[in-house]
Amino acid sequence: MAQKPEPKKVYRTSNGRIVDMDLLRQKNELTPAVGNVKVNARGDELGPGGQIVRSREEILKDFYASAEAAAKDSKE
Repeated sequence: MAQKPEPKKVYRTSNGRIVDMDLLRQKNELTPAVGNVKVNARGDELGPGGQIVRSREEILKDFYASAEAAAKDSKE
């Protein structure tokens, strides 16, 4: 059985303007996030000048590798 595609997140403002949230998110994914954590909207670690130091995929890979190691240690 095929899965239904997710509906696009399109909203209408009180002024009648249409806002496509998926397009907005995709357009701004490399923009630095607001706050004291040095990441962009996608989750990449940023260094000086806004250069990407580690990608989101590398961060997740390291996280899951350490979580797997911790799970093995707790079983023993």
